Amino acid sequence: MSNRRSGRAVMGSLGMRVGRYAVAAGLLAGGCSPAPPPQLPPSTQVVFLGTGTPLPDPDRSGPATAVVVNGAAYLFDAGAGVVRRAAAAARKGITALASVNLKTAFLSHLHSDHTMGLPDLMLTPWTMGRQEPLELYGPAGTRAMAEGIQQAWALDIDRRRNDLQPATPDGWRVNVHELAAAQGQVYKDANVTVTAIPVQHGVWEAFGYRIDTADRTIVISGDARPTDALTAACQGCDLLIFEIYTLGSTDKVTPPWREYRRAYHTSTRELADIAARSRPKLLVLYHRANPGCDQVGTSCGTSGSEAEALSEMRQFYSGPVVEAHDLDVF
Repeated sequence: MSNRRSGRAVMGSLGMRVGRYAVAAGLLAGGCSPAPPPQLPPSTQVVFLGTGTPLPDPDRSGPATAVVVNGAAYLFDAGAGVVRRAAAAARKGITALASVNLKTAFLSHLHSDHTMGLPDLMLTPWTMGRQEPLELYGPAGTRAMAEGIQQAWALDIDRRRNDLQPATPDGWRVNVHELAAAQGQVYKDANVTVTAIPVQHGVWEAFGYRIDTADRTIVISGDARPTDALTAACQGCDLLIFEIYTLGSTDKVTPPWREYRRAYHTSTRELADIAARSRPKLLVLYHRANPGCDQVGTSCGTSGSEAEALSEMRQFYSGPVVEAHDLDVF
């Protein structure tokens, strides 16, 4: 089995890949014994709407992850393509991700690749009929970004509200909740408890998130250097979703890019140490960064690839690990 398919099965009703911890048990060979009770998927689903980086890869939208619980969706980051990827998941059967249901979002930080889809998330669901304002959580600067988007699209908002096109009165609005630098629990409802984890990402104010539901605990790193806080947040969690860069590609970039990587991101070796100490049931790689290799005028060949990332992780870490792709469901 290839690295790309390792740890996954195809979920026929959705036509999307599903993590192996959510796969129903099959019939026993030969049919001579009763089948064991089905191992039903957990009620919490993690849907990867975008697993990409600043690289304009047509197969990977910008970083965005949805946690879906009891028909409600909670988005983490809003990279380019987030609303259309959500619509694709809704078309495959995850109706909580229909655009009008996108009402709650959390930003890890304000780098452009994590926020390019924010205007889409603010406005497209409204034009489709969302009635409630978007509830948006993020670091300092989130309010200015949201207000700037509304100002940039002020004419559109005015015409949709006051011309012939019917529009809901409040669906264009955004309620911004800026997080304190040392924030803990930031959101709680009947489905989820969300805890913001301050992380190191160069000069940015940035957060990872822990999401607790009735049946699962998920930790999402966002963009981050290794810290004890991220290790402590998991401690046997069901899914540890972490950004990564490879050592092989780092050997090929210029010294300034190596310095950038070490100040802003996490290597395979560093992530292996985090995973060994936090013991997730499944480690999921996403947002595999390759800065210094992706830019114009550089070439690292196949270095920095998914195959290299998984190979390095398996060299340093013995636990279960996969890399996520857009529209994977775990």
